[in-house]
Parts: sequence; C-alpha cells; structure tokens
Amino acid sequence: MMDLEKTSSADRFIGTMAEKLGAVARASTVFGEPVERDGVTVIPVAKARWGFGGGAGQRREEGSEGKLEDGAGGGGGVQVTPVGFIEIKNDAANFRPIRNVSVSWIVAGGILSLFLLRVTMKRH
Repeated sequence: MMDLEKTSSADRFIGTMAEKLGAVARASTVFGEPVERDGVTVIPVAKARWGFGGGAGQRREEGSEGKLEDGAGGGGGVQVTPVGFIEIKNDAANFRPIRNVSVSWIVAGGILSLFLLRVTMKRH
C-alpha cells in the first residue's frame, strides 16, 4: 500500500520538473528579442515543444514487517526549432517562414551531379 507522504513527495517531484521545463518553453523562447535596423524590425519566431515523465514506487522487503523501500525517477526535454521571423516595415508586419532544405533533395542533387560528371567524362 502507498504511503500518503511518499505520494505527495512524488507529486512534488513531478510538479517541480514540469515547472522547470515549462519555464524554458515560454513565449519569450518562441518569440526572440526584436532587432531593429534601418527602419526594419525583425522578430525571430521558433516552435517550442517540451515533455516530461516521472514515477515513484514503494515496496516492502520480504515479510510483512520488512523495511519499506522507495524510489523515484524522471526525465524531460525541450526542443526549440526556428521557423521564421516577423518583419515589420512601413507599418506592416509580415511573417517570413524559414524553408527547410530536405536532406533527400541534397542527396538527389549529389547523385544527379555524379551522373552528369560520369556522362561528361565518357564523352571526352
């Protein structure tokens, strides 16, 4: 049977993890500090994702009067990825996305280049 004190201890542990990770994934992380130059303001924009997990448990050593043992653990992570920027110019704001170049296109371009090089070398 779970001890009430241990349950609240696990709740505090998980709550603390959520607070710490949540502090990182805020709007200030997603929208960076504005940069202004020559009448143009740029605000960096990113996508933030975070998650965490944790657990706690107890068991008694063999026998009903055995020593109570407990354990807890957890982990979490945050991922922030740039997605674009907001450009403010002449009293108008526009979102400018960052286009990701797909690795498959890079590989396809490399293969095509090797093919063209091989064809060119055979002709000479």
